[in-house]
Amino acid sequence: MPSASGLPTPQTDHPRLVIPYRPPVTTALVGINVAVFALMTLSGVSLTNPAIAQLVHWGANWGPLTLDGQPWRALTSNYVHIGVVHILLNMWCLWDLGRLAERIFGGWTLFLIYTLCGLAGSIASLWVHPTVPGAGASGAIFGLAGALIAALYLGRLPFPKQGLQRTLRSLLTFAGYNLFFGAVARGIDNSAHIGGLVMGLALGAILGQFLTRAPEERTRMERYIFVAAALVLVAAGTFVKHKYRFVTTPDAAAVVFGRSPT
Repeated sequence: MPSASGLPTPQTDHPRLVIPYRPPVTTALVGINVAVFALMTLSGVSLTNPAIAQLVHWGANWGPLTLDGQPWRALTSNYVHIGVVHILLNMWCLWDLGRLAERIFGGWTLFLIYTLCGLAGSIASLWVHPTVPGAGASGAIFGLAGALIAALYLGRLPFPKQGLQRTLRSLLTFAGYNLFFGAVARGIDNSAHIGGLVMGLALGAILGQFLTRAPEERTRMERYIFVAAALVLVAAGTFVKHKYRFVTTPDAAAVVFGRSPT
């Protein structure tokens, strides 16, 4: 993955633009993902080839359950990974992009972007293939990339122009290469990538307009923006649930666990 954290030191003393030595929210997100994977492994889930039933048991996104009384799977699936290679690649990207996003947006804003983009990726995945289980943080990670691209391009931040252009090229290369790879490789859920990316671009484009405003105004506008984004996701989830009513049946749910339909 091309590095996206090479942004130069900002020409300002604004505290929210100073990257912490150990960015706490990014560190916590990586830690939660790793902890879930460790618990899965300790419980007997394969390091390299976990069974579908095991992934679903640990909270993977799957239409027959997500759309039928277990909507929390759209969130928990962002912390479930399909093998050690999957989590290593995703955590590498999350650490690189998360540190930059925490520098630009601040910790709690980063967390909300990550969460909303992850949910958007899960909903997009359900829309495209509701009967295929999905898991991983890549939708949320693509959302971080999209938010950074839009915010750095539109936000008029006090960074040297050359540094901004270099970072934007890196981010665009990351998104373009991985979307292309997801389109040609088997077993990669590109719909989740695109869903997260679109949400991230939208959030970054709006949030970017307020990054240099007074802290009180910025906090107030962020609150409105995130509430509006959450409502959009609720509406999108309701639409997908209505569209795929036929998959939310006991017979469909029984298949993945190897039980006979009743």
